[in-house]
Amino acid sequence: MSAKTMAEKILSAHAGRELHAGDFALCNIDFTFGQDGTSSIIIDRVKEMGLKSLKTGYCMVIDHSAPSPSEGVSRVHKKMRDFSRDMNTFLFEIGCGVCHQVIPESGKIMPGDLVLGADSHTCTYGAIGVFSTGVGSTDLAVALATGKSWFKVPQTIKIIVKGKVPKGIFAKDIILYIITKLGANGATYKAVEFCGPVIDKMSMDGRFTISNMVVEMGAKAGFMPVDAVTCEWLKANTGAKKINGICSDKGAKYESILEIDVSGLTPQVSCPHSVDSAVSVKKLYNIKINEAVLGTCTNGRISDLKLAAKVLKSRKVSPDVRLIIAPSSRRIYLEAIKSGIIDTLVRAGAVVVAPGCGPCVGTHNGIPADGENVISTANRNFKGRMGNPKAFIYLASPATVAASAIEGKITNPVKYL
Repeated sequence: MSAKTMAEKILSAHAGRELHAGDFALCNIDFTFGQDGTSSIIIDRVKEMGLKSLKTGYCMVIDHSAPSPSEGVSRVHKKMRDFSRDMNTFLFEIGCGVCHQVIPESGKIMPGDLVLGADSHTCTYGAIGVFSTGVGSTDLAVALATGKSWFKVPQTIKIIVKGKVPKGIFAKDIILYIITKLGANGATYKAVEFCGPVIDKMSMDGRFTISNMVVEMGAKAGFMPVDAVTCEWLKANTGAKKINGICSDKGAKYESILEIDVSGLTPQVSCPHSVDSAVSVKKLYNIKINEAVLGTCTNGRISDLKLAAKVLKSRKVSPDVRLIIAPSSRRIYLEAIKSGIIDTLVRAGAVVVAPGCGPCVGTHNGIPADGENVISTANRNFKGRMGNPKAFIYLASPATVAASAIEGKITNPVKYL
């Protein structure tokens, strides 16, 4: 057998035959899910096909509009609850958190699995060695009916991240820089493997942040090494006793290999209305902000909240800024309460909303007004992303968001760290 990348290895295992980049194959799916923005169509397609049972593991997550902000959304939520009961599937209710946090936390997926999600940031699970990718609701329903899906095995880009990480630089800064360097279409239908000394020392929270955003450069999946850091996180969060490691083979063929030296990197901010527009925070001083959002499936984890609390401790949010905090799961929310992080954030002037996606996708909990500037830890800043196409969204790390909330303008966080 020839040497394989992680994508080639996982897809080969699920097709039952040796595959290489460019091959097409029908692969067995381990797990699938939908959220409240996509599940209604999934349910309709499943009913149209007359399915009495599902051929893959499946769950639904109420996270995009949780709790419900409208009568129409409430109908969707009821539809999901009824379907979950009738089909005996698991449902993450309001307040449980964002799909891309609660699913890895739940232990429902493990390294080497093949996962489809009706959500574009399903690629997040590559942080724990899962080939996970987003699909449309109808495609996901077909997978529920057959237990399989067609794949073209992607080429893989290997990105080696090296150098000494400067003060004020975090995983979010690194991935914004990489996306801007490669461009929004720089990895279209490719897999990305991240490695190197900076990744080796990075926490799982940081790895999730990077894998989460590979779709913003068009990638199908984004993998991190399954190492001691991964195994420790999985054991602590899922209770898993035995974890099968997976890695690319020595001698695997890559479409390209990039080396990224972060030694000279300054805090990065993506400008409206594209993710691949990141520039140094130094080029954006004095841009007034009206709203700051800290949370989402990209940066709502405990280390993100802890970092914001460090910046905001004994300080106040500008009276001209609304700072909205959305923890990415109930577990994280409770940990942040217990450790005093939430106390620090609220005393500084932040508003904490239920764990979920609301502000990021613009369904509720912080839709900006016309002409307002928002700085956010989210993964997208497209026009209308937060619910108002006449607003302007800047993307940055939790430290930059928190520092900017204090000063009421885009700010370098280094002086607060």
